[in-house]
Amino acid sequence: MAETLLYRQLRRSLLDWYAREGRSLPWRETRDPYAIWVSEIMLQQTQVKTVLPYYQRWLEAFPTIAALAAAPRDRVLKQWEGLGYYSRARNFHRAAQIVMAEHNGQFPTDIRAAIALPGIGRTTAGGILSAAFDRPTAILDGNVKRVLARTIALPQPPAKALPQLWDLSEALLDPEHPRDYNQALLDLGATLCRPRQPDCPRCPWQDSCAAYRTNRQSELPVKSPKPERPHKQIAVAIVLQDGQILIDRRPESGLLGGLWEFPGGKIEAGETAADCAVREVKEEVGIEVEAIAHLGSVEHGYTHFSVTLHAYICRYIAGEIEALEVDDVRWVQPSELKNYAFPVANQKIFPLLEAWLKQ
Repeated sequence: MAETLLYRQLRRSLLDWYAREGRSLPWRETRDPYAIWVSEIMLQQTQVKTVLPYYQRWLEAFPTIAALAAAPRDRVLKQWEGLGYYSRARNFHRAAQIVMAEHNGQFPTDIRAAIALPGIGRTTAGGILSAAFDRPTAILDGNVKRVLARTIALPQPPAKALPQLWDLSEALLDPEHPRDYNQALLDLGATLCRPRQPDCPRCPWQDSCAAYRTNRQSELPVKSPKPERPHKQIAVAIVLQDGQILIDRRPESGLLGGLWEFPGGKIEAGETAADCAVREVKEEVGIEVEAIAHLGSVEHGYTHFSVTLHAYICRYIAGEIEALEVDDVRWVQPSELKNYAFPVANQKIFPLLEAWLKQ
C-alpha cells in the first residue's frame, strides 16, 4: 500500500512539473503514429537539438509511411545523411515497406507486432504506442535509465540491471496518462536529471530520490568501464578518368552499409598509404590505378573508434569496373557527388577535392 501511494505521488508530481516545464517539440503536437515513429527512430542515440531540422526535412520528403516505403533506398539514405547510425535509416525503410505490405499501411497497435518491425525495440515501441495511442507501454531509454538509477541509488551499472529497471519503469507508469507520463520522464532526464550537474533543487522527485538523500547524484548511475577507443589509418583513392570520379557503395550489412564512398580501406603493416589506396581499388572494383598525388588527410571520430583518412588522387590505367567487394560501383561527374549519400568522413574530403580540381 505504501509503495502504491508513493508511486501515485511520484506520478502526480512529475505530471504537474511537466505541465509547467515540459518542452515544446513538434512531434508532441501530433498523434500521427508515423510522425511520432520518425522522431523515435531519429532520437535513438541522437540529441533533440540535432534531430529537429532533420525531422522537419524528413516529413517534407516522406510525409507518409507509403511515401517512405516507395522511395528508393539511395534517396532515403541521402535524406538521413549526417545523422549517423545509418542502420536506423535502412531498418526504417524496410519497416515502412513491411507496414504497407502486412498492416495495410497502418502502424500496428500491438506491442509485439511493433517490436517485430526492423529497428524497433521495446523502448521505441513503447514510446510510439504511448505517444500515438496513449497505450500504457513503458520506456527505458538512456534518460529514463539515469533517472530511475538515481531514484533508487542503483548500486550497479544500468546495463547490468535492465530487468529491474524495466520492472520499475512499468510499475511507475501512469496507466491513465501514459503519453504525458513517458514524455515527462524523458524531459526530466534531459533537462534536470542530466548526466553531469543534475539540477536537483528543481526536480519534482527530489524528496524521493535515494541518490539525492545520500548526496551521490553526481556519482550515479554507476558507469561501466569504457574500452579503449582505437584509431585506424585509412587510405582513400580518388580515381579520375575523363573528368569523372569513381565511387562505390558499401555492402548493405555492417558499418555505414548502403552508403557511397571513395574506394579505400585500412593501411596494412609495412604498406604505404598510396600502395594501400591502389590495392583497395583493385580488390573492391577490379581496375588498375596509379596514385599520382596526395590530396590531403582528414580526421573523423565514430562512437567506438576514430580514423585518419589519407586521400590520394589516382589515375585510371586499365580494366573494367565491377562490384567485387561492394554492392555497386559507378563513374560520376564531380558535380554529381552531392546527389549521393556519403559518410561524413568522406564528405570532409570534398573541399580538398574541389580545390584540387580547380587547380
